[in-house]
Amino acid sequence: MSTDETSRYVRIRVEVVLEVEDDTAVAGAALRRIAEDAGLSAAERTRAEGAVTEDTAEALAHLVDPYDLVSEVPGVGLRQASWSSERIDYDPDATDWDLDEDDDPLDEEDGAEMTVG
Repeated sequence: MSTDETSRYVRIRVEVVLEVEDDTAVAGAALRRIAEDAGLSAAERTRAEGAVTEDTAEALAHLVDPYDLVSEVPGVGLRQASWSSERIDYDPDATDWDLDEDDDPLDEEDGAEMTVG
């Protein structure tokens, strides 16, 4: 690809920390989303249902969709997205969570990663 072609693509990195106040509500919402997904086979549906009832982070991964973040942005089309979720120990006073720090562009941590163009 030439520089002109590659310059059309932008990567947005987002890190979000959520406080889960009701595990049951999150799991229920994920189960409803799975039930509505006509594209899942019976085996996939069973696996997904088990995962979201056992792990709230997995339930959130079924509910948070990067496409929803950009679907109404004019002039862009989602080309690639990946995301993950995990339970963490969170201390808002820890330096790891200093949102004012410049991000290292070479940092390859797991997390939401989206390429749009």
